Order: sequence, then C-alpha cells, then structure tokens
Amino acid sequence: MSTDTGSNGVSEPETTITLTKEDEWWVAKDEETGVASQGKTRIEALEMLDEAVSLHKDETSESIDTWEEEQEVLKDLGLDPDEIKASRGANDGLPDFMQ
Repeated sequence: MSTDTGSNGVSEPETTITLTKEDEWWVAKDEETGVASQGKTRIEALEMLDEAVSLHKDETSESIDTWEEEQEVLKDLGLDPDEIKASRGANDGLPDFMQ
C-alpha cells in the first residue's frame, strides 16, 4: 500500500510512504529517503518511521553528550548499551570504511 500525504495547507512537501505487512510486522518506508522502520501495528510502524526519518535528516534538537545519556537512548530503542559498547571495540572483519 502506498500513501501520498499532501500538505493540507501546511508548507511541507508531499511524501510517499509504503506500508507492507511482513509476517507479524508492519514495515513503513519513506520512498524519498529510503528510510524504513517497523512496528507491530501500522500506527507503531509510522511513528517509528517518523523518528527514523528525523534522525536520518538530522532534525532532532537533542544531542547526546554523555555515555549515560547514550545508554538511555539505546535502552529506549530496545538495544543493549553494553553490547553496543563492546561491539565498538571489536573489528569483526568489517570492511575498512566501516571500522
């Protein structure tokens, strides 16, 4: 399913979002940026996509300045901060540009 959202009187450009159901998850993709996200419901997928596109476009107003702040953000995203920290030090055979 694809949805075109117009400006409705607001001066924002039109956006095309594709919503698909994959197994138990809804996947929402912003066609302009290529950013995608998922959720257990369509609304959750769209909310997660909104946040992901904002991060992609660097439209967030908050900055993360300390490890404690970063830990909170990672926990909110459902990620294990200790696992993220450990993986930063590991090479894991990544290509040079990703190291």
